[in-house]
Amino acid sequence: MTIRRLAIIGLGLLGGSIGLAVKARGLAIATTGWDRDPAVRQRAAERGLADTIADTPEAAAQGADLVILCVPVGAMADAARAISPGLAPHAIVSDVGSSKAAVAEALAAALPGATVIPAHPVAGTEQSGPDAGFATLFAGRWCIITPPEGADPAAIEALSTFWTQLGSKVETMDPAHHDLVLAVTSHIPHLIAYTIVGTASDLEDVTQSEVIKYSAGGFRDFTRIAASDPVMWRDVFLSNKGAVLEMLGRFTEDLTAMQRAIRSADGDALFDLFTRTRAIRRAVIEQGQDDGRPDFGREHGA
Repeated sequence: MTIRRLAIIGLGLLGGSIGLAVKARGLAIATTGWDRDPAVRQRAAERGLADTIADTPEAAAQGADLVILCVPVGAMADAARAISPGLAPHAIVSDVGSSKAAVAEALAAALPGATVIPAHPVAGTEQSGPDAGFATLFAGRWCIITPPEGADPAAIEALSTFWTQLGSKVETMDPAHHDLVLAVTSHIPHLIAYTIVGTASDLEDVTQSEVIKYSAGGFRDFTRIAASDPVMWRDVFLSNKGAVLEMLGRFTEDLTAMQRAIRSADGDALFDLFTRTRAIRRAVIEQGQDDGRPDFGREHGA
């Protein structure tokens, strides 16, 4: 299977970045985009996020070899039903959602008989909207493909090739396992960030102006994560609640152990934990998953 026509449904950070990456890499793929917001469609046309901006999702999907749904996971089923009338029999339908088991179930129900192969490019920023996208978003980042049982190997290969062409490193994974892994590496960290920033804003003994004025490095980086799209993350937590609650239970147990260590002045326990976590940070940098330069490579004035 060869992908020559691509439809992008949703033209925010991820959808826009896909369109820009296809163009920047000179791929022989014609792109059509659509977004539910007319203002976003207008801005997408101005930025050239796709070759053609369609007026309806059905029109965007017509003739496409690959349709990628770049909408919040809670909107996947509605988006799938919207493109259904224009979907070609041979088309692959995929997505970019951060949870996979629930999305796979929703898409299969909305598009019976269609070739549905969910995927998750593990890339993003705290920004959203049509101005947030950039062509190198996926370069060197993982894209996890979670095909359903019995999926067409040729379709899986075509989708894998597409993401590789955008610069991603591709891996195939079981949907349930994906959701457990991402609950640890992405969903729980976001939940903690949202919670700690919310806690700081609610403190009666510390004013909000003081929280902002004296933000140290750790809290500042939490605020970056907590600035992420609220609609997207609301849907992620609701769609992946089983894995999130399981990992949240584990985290709560570990947090309780930390409380005991601090209360009992168990410096050895604290030192051992901090040593292990420091090693994890070094491994993340060695794998090329973050910038190892001081202060995350931020530039500072003289």
